[in-house]
Amino acid sequence: MRVHVAFTPAEESSGGIGVVVDVLRASSTIVQALASGYRRILCCAGIDEALALRDSVGDAVVGGERDAIRIGGFDAGASPREFLEPRAETLVLSTTNGTRAILAAASACDEVLIGSLLNLRAVAAGARASGRDVAVLCAGFKRAFALDDAYCAGRIVELLNGEPTDAAKAAVLLAGSFPDAHAGLTARTYGPPGLEEDIAWCARESVLETVPRLSRMVGTAAEITL
Repeated sequence: MRVHVAFTPAEESSGGIGVVVDVLRASSTIVQALASGYRRILCCAGIDEALALRDSVGDAVVGGERDAIRIGGFDAGASPREFLEPRAETLVLSTTNGTRAILAAASACDEVLIGSLLNLRAVAAGARASGRDVAVLCAGFKRAFALDDAYCAGRIVELLNGEPTDAAKAAVLLAGSFPDAHAGLTARTYGPPGLEEDIAWCARESVLETVPRLSRMVGTAAEITL
């Protein structure tokens, strides 16, 4: 099994399994929401599309952010702590980086999983069990490198026990340079003030067994389920 890390969305990756990581905060939020009882998450790129989906699918709420700030007119932001209790069957989600990365992976990979530190061991086990090549796809920040996603990618690579590319080796070395997950995530200057509790929440390791995966496309939205 070959293991690769794409540090930015600009790097093309196709075939095999794609594990999308936007640890702060979209992938962590998706893992938490499904663990909390949401039946599915519809990931979309645009704000108007997200609002239209909420209105068309029935029992749904819409959450998301731009530059880490909740979008006006949305029912919630993108904090995983906002989704500890289900408010509907469906969460429609649109974020700056993560949902776009999921949509890109949906068109490029045979199978797409959603990874974070919250489900670290579970997502690594799910990817490893297939025996197929794995690419950990970092959402980054506005298509550029983001240290927090690279850290999480390195932690996933460590557990895959595959044949790493140079990029995967680099991610492992980067992850190993920090004493713990919180240090790895806070090394990046992240967003507006007031996100400290979210960062601490997302830095918890292997506290959920949830392995979200792409099930199908619903129009232009990616449906994520268990």
